[in-house]
Amino acid sequence: MRLPQREYYTIHEVAARWGCSIADIAGWSSKGRLDIVTGVPPVICGSDLIAGEVVVSAFDILPMFRRCGTGPQSAFVRRVRANGATDWSLITDPAAGVEVSIADLLITGQQVQKFEDDHELMRRIAGGAGSTSPYDWDGMTSALIVRVHEKGLPATQSELIADMQAWFAEQSDDGQFPDERSIRRRISAVWKTLSQLRQSA
Repeated sequence: MRLPQREYYTIHEVAARWGCSIADIAGWSSKGRLDIVTGVPPVICGSDLIAGEVVVSAFDILPMFRRCGTGPQSAFVRRVRANGATDWSLITDPAAGVEVSIADLLITGQQVQKFEDDHELMRRIAGGAGSTSPYDWDGMTSALIVRVHEKGLPATQSELIADMQAWFAEQSDDGQFPDERSIRRRISAVWKTLSQLRQSA
């Protein structure tokens, strides 16, 4: 049985994954390229009760994202955007807002994947000359071609990655398969080309 795709990444995980700083992530979030989310206990926002997953504004807690790394590890959030909402809500109770830790600031897996697809972050294959891998990447490429030929291109790249993980598991004696990121690096260019062809058809 395969585990489902990651639903959330911490901002530190994303920074390491993309080779950037959390300050960069704050900047992209402020321009609407991705949302930073966290979880809050029940709070009152005017006449509304909000709890659970909410979007936070990076610029409301900007000191936490200092590029030099000297920022605080927590800050109070005074406004949030409920899941699925378009408008921000001011927290009225507790009056001071809700304290959030930088370790609890997350980005959804779906947004991470979309950002990587949009900016081709996974096109470069890891490993230099002479590097070895326990996985049959050439075989995966052949399996990918067969999959697209027989079933067509799936709706999402995540679905194609899951199919390739299933292929690796079937070829392995112990059911092991590469992680999502490793496969994504190797198929992103093919996915982009095939997606463009599908759109122009």
